[in-house]
Amino acid sequence: MFIEPNLSGERRGWIEVICGSMFSGKTEELIRRLKRARIANLRVEIFKPAIDVRYDEQNIVSHDENAIQSTPIDNSQTILLLASEVDVVGIDEAQFFDDQLPEVCDQLALRGIRVIVAGLDMDYKGKPFGQMPFLLAKADYITKLHAICVKCGNIANYSYRTVLKDGQVLLGEKESYEPRCRTCYHENEPDRP
Repeated sequence: MFIEPNLSGERRGWIEVICGSMFSGKTEELIRRLKRARIANLRVEIFKPAIDVRYDEQNIVSHDENAIQSTPIDNSQTILLLASEVDVVGIDEAQFFDDQLPEVCDQLALRGIRVIVAGLDMDYKGKPFGQMPFLLAKADYITKLHAICVKCGNIANYSYRTVLKDGQVLLGEKESYEPRCRTCYHENEPDRP
């Protein structure tokens, strides 16, 4: 990723979005970028939605158990209150936040803060998920990650729900979802959960 040098001395912020299906490594990439920012002695603050308690109530944890300390919050406006005097803000599971998140990210970037957001770009029905389409539209940098299809081994960008449950939000892992490529995702459409 190329970042223009700022010769004026003025601190400039931007928004980076990491997206993809479940099991594509979004949280792993978010943690990697945030740890590198800390190595560079930047002040980092990290947030996750309070409803995401799958691995840990406090920490952001990837599927392969990499973890980083975070602050669980119920409302994206809280980020503006808690992110003063920082250089970098990390936000995980952005699809679960309220509709103010894109504006909050904009305000942070305008304050000169680097904002790194990770989340599912599509729900299990293959539809844009939550605020992610709006964040993608506002992003300065976008990284789309892919998983590996469990059916055929090709790249996967769909999260296939394997259990019969209604509702867009179902917090789950390998017992509820599997990554699939476009072809394998659509092959069971008539009888999909």
